[in-house]
Amino acid sequence: MSTTQELFSLKGKTALVTGGSRGLGLQMALALGEQGASVVVSARKQGELDEAVAFLASQGVTAYAVAADLSREDAVNPLVDATLGHLGHIDILVNNAGATWGAPAEDYPLEAWDKVMNLNVRSIFLLSQAVAKRSMIPRQAGRIINIASIAGLAGNPPGTMKTIAYNTSKAAVVNFTRTLAGEWGAYGINVNAIAPGFFPSKMTAGVLQAIGEEKLAMGAPLGRLGGDEDLKGAVVLFASAAGRHITGQTLAIDGGVSAV
Repeated sequence: MSTTQELFSLKGKTALVTGGSRGLGLQMALALGEQGASVVVSARKQGELDEAVAFLASQGVTAYAVAADLSREDAVNPLVDATLGHLGHIDILVNNAGATWGAPAEDYPLEAWDKVMNLNVRSIFLLSQAVAKRSMIPRQAGRIINIASIAGLAGNPPGTMKTIAYNTSKAAVVNFTRTLAGEWGAYGINVNAIAPGFFPSKMTAGVLQAIGEEKLAMGAPLGRLGGDEDLKGAVVLFASAAGRHITGQTLAIDGGVSAV
């Protein structure tokens, strides 16, 4: 029988975290590395990736950087090639890269719709497919963790955000997670999603400025926004043996916003 410490350990495991150069992605990469995993972080900008790797190294995490623009289909296989070159195989895939765009639905630009849907939905399908075929299915094991959002669980309150493509894309991630879990359980692959609420980040800066951090926090039963350590436990649970009997699930980490 394994101890709790052994169940949550990721010693000897490998992980690819997209959108991993800052914010929630970097927080999750750090959590996986702290538990013993070797990590590849990916994002578009090499400079930010270099800073992320230096930070992770300062925390004792073995980390590598691979620059990739996942809005482009032709970036997927080179990212997988480079990751396999660093790690040998991929035990854990965290699909965190994403984008948003605010505009009224009646005037929403098609360019914006395509940008958000391509990165938030199409790219995670393509990357999950490539990683599974080239590493997880042959090894009959793997963990895929998709980053959804509470925006995919409901609409926006009147007078707040106008982000129809983002909400739609994150709802798609929730059902993508369920459907993929149903198909790939036969290969020993667990597929789960995390749905963060409001966390201060570059992506949410506009919303925080427009609505105000205090007002947003008041809408949460716990009276606070997400912080620098609030995703760490969930990503380790889904990535580790502690979560081996969990698949197809979406866990909201939002201070209770989606519960009321």
